[in-house]
Amino acid sequence: MRIGMILDKTFPPDPRVHNEAIELIKSGHEVFLFSLTYSNQSSEEVIDGIQVKRYKSNTLEYKLSALAYTIPLYSTLMKKKIVHFLEKFSIEVIHIHDMVVAEAVLNACKKKELPVVLDLHENRPQIMKFYPHLKKFPQSVLISPKKWQQKEEEFVKNVDNVIVVTEEAKEEVCKRTSINSDKVVVVPNTVRKSFFEEDEGLDERTEKDTFKLLYIGDTGERRGLATAIKSLPTLKKEIENIQLVIVGSVNAELKKLSEELKVEKQVSFEGWQEETTFPKYIKHSDVCLSPLHRNLHHDTTHANKLFQYMSLRKPLLVSDATAQKNIVEKVNAGLVHEAKNVEDFTDKVLRLYKDELLRKELGKNGGAFIRSEFTWNKTSKELVNLYNSF
Repeated sequence: MRIGMILDKTFPPDPRVHNEAIELIKSGHEVFLFSLTYSNQSSEEVIDGIQVKRYKSNTLEYKLSALAYTIPLYSTLMKKKIVHFLEKFSIEVIHIHDMVVAEAVLNACKKKELPVVLDLHENRPQIMKFYPHLKKFPQSVLISPKKWQQKEEEFVKNVDNVIVVTEEAKEEVCKRTSINSDKVVVVPNTVRKSFFEEDEGLDERTEKDTFKLLYIGDTGERRGLATAIKSLPTLKKEIENIQLVIVGSVNAELKKLSEELKVEKQVSFEGWQEETTFPKYIKHSDVCLSPLHRNLHHDTTHANKLFQYMSLRKPLLVSDATAQKNIVEKVNAGLVHEAKNVEDFTDKVLRLYKDELLRKELGKNGGAFIRSEFTWNKTSKELVNLYNSF
C-alpha cells in the first residue's frame, strides 16, 4: 500500500514519524512523507527507505499555522501542496501527523475518497492553554484553544481512524466525542531496542561523591522542575552531595530560582544535548525525574523520557499526572509524588536516597518491563495491524 504521511514540519528530525514510517516499510508498505523546508534542502530524498518530498515554506506561512483555525489562509496554502503530493505519488491512504494540518488535508482529499488516519501526537488544544505567548495580546484574542478543541472533535469524527499515545488518551477522546472505541488505536511513544542495547556495555558511574537526580527534556513551567529546585534547600541538609542535573534548554527563571534559594551549586544546567548522550547521563544518575504538573494533556500522555529512564534500569520519581502514575505504579518502577508538592517530592527523594536496595529493585522492574513489553517493535504492532486492515 502507498501510504502518504503528512507532516507540516521539517524532516528529519521527528522520532515518532521516523519510527512509524520504518515499521510500516518493514511490513511491506511504501511510505511517502510530505514535509516542509525553510532552506535549500533537496526537494526529494530517501531516508531509511522513507521517500521524503519537501515543499518550500517560509516564516510567514509558519506564523500563519498558529492561526490555522482562526483564519483559513494557512489551510488554503497547504492544500495546494498536499493535492500535488497526493497526485504525484498516487497515494492510497493518508496518515496525518497532528491536527495543525488536518483541515488542509481533509480539504485536499475530498474528491479522492481515500482512507484517512489522524495521528494525535498530543492533546494540542489542552496544551495550548499553557503556551506563554498565547497569554499575551494579540495572540490571546486571535488564537482560541476552545476553537481548536472544536476542530479536533470535528476531525476525529470525520476521519477513518485515530491514533493516540496512551490508553488514557483513548478513553478521554472517546468519552468527549462519543466515537466508537474501535476507531481509536493506541501507539505509545516507546524506545527502540537500539537505545539501550547499544549501551549495555557502558559502565555505570563508579564515583559516589554525588547523589544525582536527573531530568531530561523541555524545561517550561508545566514540566515541574521548580518543584525539584525548591526541594534542594532541605535536601542539601540531609544529602550533602545532592546534585540536580537538567539536560534541556537553560531556563532563565529556573536559574534565577536556584540562585535565590542559594542552591545554584546543587543544580547543573547542561543545556540541550544530542540524544546520543542520554544513555550516559541516565547511567550516571541515581534517580530520574518527571515532576510534571497535572493537566488534561499530561494526564493522558507519556513522556518518552520515562521509557528511556526505565530501559537503563534507573528508579523513577514522577508526579501523579495520571498516565505516568498509572504505568509507574503498575510496573513498580519508581515512586510517585503529588504534583507541585515540594514536601512530598523531598520526602520521596530522601526515601530513595536512604534505601539503595529499593532503588535497585525499582530500576530492575522498569528494565524488565521495557524489555518484555514496551519496546517499539512490540508496541507498534497495533499500527501495523491497522494498515494491514485497509
